[in-house]
Amino acid sequence: MDPVLLGIVVAVVTTLVLFSGIAIGMGLLVVSIGFLFAFSGLRDLSLVPELFFGKLDSFALLSIPMFILMGGAVASSRAGPDLFLALDRWMTRVPGGLVISNLGACALFSALSGSSPATCAAIGKMGIPAMRERGFPDGVAAGSIAAGGTLGILIPPSVTMIVFGISTETSIGRLFLAGLLPGLMLTGLFMAWSLFGTWWSGRSGTALATVRYSWREKLEILPRVLPFLVIVAAVLYALYGGIATPSETAALGAVACLLTAIVIYRLVQPARLWDILRDSTRESVMILVIVGAAGVFSYMLSSLFITQSVANAIIAVDVNPWLLLFYINLFLLVCGFFLPPVAVIVMVAPILLPVILAAGFDPYWFAVILTINMEIGLISPPVGLNLYVINSIAPEIKLQTILKGSLPYVGCMVLAILLLCVFPGIATWLPDTMMGSAG
Repeated sequence: MDPVLLGIVVAVVTTLVLFSGIAIGMGLLVVSIGFLFAFSGLRDLSLVPELFFGKLDSFALLSIPMFILMGGAVASSRAGPDLFLALDRWMTRVPGGLVISNLGACALFSALSGSSPATCAAIGKMGIPAMRERGFPDGVAAGSIAAGGTLGILIPPSVTMIVFGISTETSIGRLFLAGLLPGLMLTGLFMAWSLFGTWWSGRSGTALATVRYSWREKLEILPRVLPFLVIVAAVLYALYGGIATPSETAALGAVACLLTAIVIYRLVQPARLWDILRDSTRESVMILVIVGAAGVFSYMLSSLFITQSVANAIIAVDVNPWLLLFYINLFLLVCGFFLPPVAVIVMVAPILLPVILAAGFDPYWFAVILTINMEIGLISPPVGLNLYVINSIAPEIKLQTILKGSLPYVGCMVLAILLLCVFPGIATWLPDTMMGSAG
């Protein structure tokens, strides 16, 4: 069978298997073993355990459970509500300060936790009622939190960037740097739309003018949030300053966040600590199983010459590189609508990277483009995980209203992709300046 045609068959079968409801890691293994057996017999099946565990034999992978533990410690405390309260008190006199406070809290908390659902839940429980009470539209209140929660997979430290780096053998530190300025730019676009949407609706939060905080109220909240911000700054400094590797930095950040949660928020109950460790272990194992299964899946594609043939077929097509990128973006959007970011990255990044390099694009710039596409999937149906999280914490707001309120933020993400295409230096300038040209 022609490898390109076989690749289409594999794609269809993989889609059907994953839509069956089976766990993603197990689904990839089932598809891989099935095609290996069909075309190679028992010969290649003996390699499956070695391929699976060989993919996990990477020191860089240690950073994933550590960063997840770091996020678990933060998410289990009152850090999210405190971030919201601190920003609200300091920005109360800024026009539209409350919605800016919520998005700022989402950006900071998602950078700490790396979890979109946790960010939506932690900030939304206080932020959505506060915005509705002060006159902000339901769509802006719910949509801003749903969109703000997606920032964690772009703003460093990002687990998805780690997975991309391992899957494509690119520098994790450079990936973190590449995502920093685009993450801040996207946060700014979210804030700009929120203010415009509030003004356009004619409900500008008039109750906001009556809220005043004393200097004592502004200062008393800072000791509860500054330690976490210092930890993030220290983690980034240790990583980019060459003091520690990503895995060592993640371990230090996890211990620091856990100790901060214990000291500041009195998180000393053994049951709560056990819950943090249990949930972090579950999420880590889920991601690592997907990574290991993706290693087997990639071997299957390569051994059947699907990866090479598809890449060569795409490269051989005489199309404008930007048109090619447009098609790749459409493909990534569709994938993001149905699959979680980690699954998409481990499945498609190794295949698409040679195509991107052949087209003359920067791989770290492309990683940012891919990640923003995955962010769109988090607030778009039919999966749209963040939409359902918001609906669960604010059931009085209809799902249709949440979706409608989130759509403008999808537009902000599309605008961010366009800006990155026109000005790629937004993603490449910082890593090239701090770490030198990638060559």
